[in-house]
Amino acid sequence: MAPTNKAAVLVTKASPLVVQSVKYTTAGQNEVVVKNGAVAVNPYDWIIEEAHNFVAPWIKLPFILGTDVAGEIVEVGKGVTRFKVGDRVVAHATGLNKPINLFSQSGFQQYTVLRQDMTSTIPSSISYETACVLPLGLSTAACALFQTDYLALPLPTTSPTPTGKTLLVWGGATSVGCNAIQLARAAGCEVITTASPKNNAYLKHLGAAAVFDYHSPTAIRDIIAAFKNREAAGAISIGAGSMKACIEILSACQGTKFVAQCTLDFPAFPKSVLGFPPFLFGVASEVISGIVKSRIKGVGTKFVNGGNLVGKEVGKAIYEDFLPKALEAGTFVPAPDPLVVGKGLERVQEAMDISKKGVSAKKVVVTL
Repeated sequence: MAPTNKAAVLVTKASPLVVQSVKYTTAGQNEVVVKNGAVAVNPYDWIIEEAHNFVAPWIKLPFILGTDVAGEIVEVGKGVTRFKVGDRVVAHATGLNKPINLFSQSGFQQYTVLRQDMTSTIPSSISYETACVLPLGLSTAACALFQTDYLALPLPTTSPTPTGKTLLVWGGATSVGCNAIQLARAAGCEVITTASPKNNAYLKHLGAAAVFDYHSPTAIRDIIAAFKNREAAGAISIGAGSMKACIEILSACQGTKFVAQCTLDFPAFPKSVLGFPPFLFGVASEVISGIVKSRIKGVGTKFVNGGNLVGKEVGKAIYEDFLPKALEAGTFVPAPDPLVVGKGLERVQEAMDISKKGVSAKKVVVTL
């Protein structure tokens, strides 16, 4: 008899999640089912909640959100050789991916169907709450760093060979930034990053060679000076104004002149239909001005979607080949730290609201 399953469901647009019973789905070919011990919230989740028809129009409501999960495997499907029932894992749940689009593979529920190539074992020393901060930030950073149409760095290992190159990460205290710093170090690169001064020591602990205050009026000039005798491996831009800053810096440096753009500088989402025309105009203006600046400065740019890792060689390289060993060895740590808001699916909406208000060097987590 199949277990009973519950989920925090987005029933109608721009409304709070509703906890209700949903179908339990068994594992298919190359899939496992995990009983979630903890889930994390990404900005992507509350943006979809507010405007799914704008950012993820393929989703038909009701639907289940959530990408970051950690828990215990309760079922393995045909073709699965890496896992057994009882294994503790962390995974990128792929239900929101356009080609997949299945709520059975989304995170905000008791039982989630997972792809084995987007799932990693975790050691007993790492709690589910700590582990679940990883997936979407890790996948997005990995896309930016390793895929051939982005920065194409050497794949990460637990004992990297230095490349002699330096990566710029603008927005190092974010979920993507914390993962990018560690992955770049595991690929043999030095990292220069930006953050608020309060997060300086934390990012150096994660492996950054230098941390600059992005609020400083001289930040761009100071970072250009820091790159004077360094060869750039390119840049990852995260946060408001980050892409244009990265373009300015790379245009003055030796090395790879390419920015992997992980966030768009969107204006605030409108609260009514009347607000959409100026919102769309603001988005278009930002995109066009970024394209113009990149062409004038001779710096390439491309937007990163962490979901693009699904089904790709880099996804397997991260979740199968690198992460299990690196977590076990302690050479890669789940970051940023979890901010646990409570226990139960009923707390997921509260977690979304906290994430929406903004957190620094934290990721909002719910224990299940």
